[in-house]
Amino acid sequence: MLGPVTQLTIGQLAERAGVATSAIRFYESRGLIHAVRTTGNQRRFEQATLRRIAFIRTAQRVGLSLDEVAAALSTLPENRTPTKADWSRLSRAWRPRLDEQIERLERLRDKLDGCIGCGCLSLRTCALNNPDDEVAPRGPGAVFLEPG
Repeated sequence: MLGPVTQLTIGQLAERAGVATSAIRFYESRGLIHAVRTTGNQRRFEQATLRRIAFIRTAQRVGLSLDEVAAALSTLPENRTPTKADWSRLSRAWRPRLDEQIERLERLRDKLDGCIGCGCLSLRTCALNNPDDEVAPRGPGAVFLEPG
């Protein structure tokens, strides 16, 4: 009887991780995950790569860029899989950024029905919120939704 599988093909990894094989190749090209090559030049991934992909996908779901994910993973020794302690440490470091993102979304939610956020494209209240486009010097975009 064979022991547990420790290496996965790209197809097996993609199926188990719930991502496309193109995502696996992309993550590998960005240095987020690593494969070994067989003598036939086929990729083989350690089973622990599943946890790294889960880490990547979870970080992306909370709004982190792949550059931020790569920076976080680079703090782990020898490309090892993140542990619970690693996730706790990294998530604490991301908390201020996530809090800012939450605040931005709350401002958007609270102003969504009456103002598009930039002043010049707001609805009927434009003349009250931004007469004569007074906020233009604050910059382009949704300046009412950005921190003061």
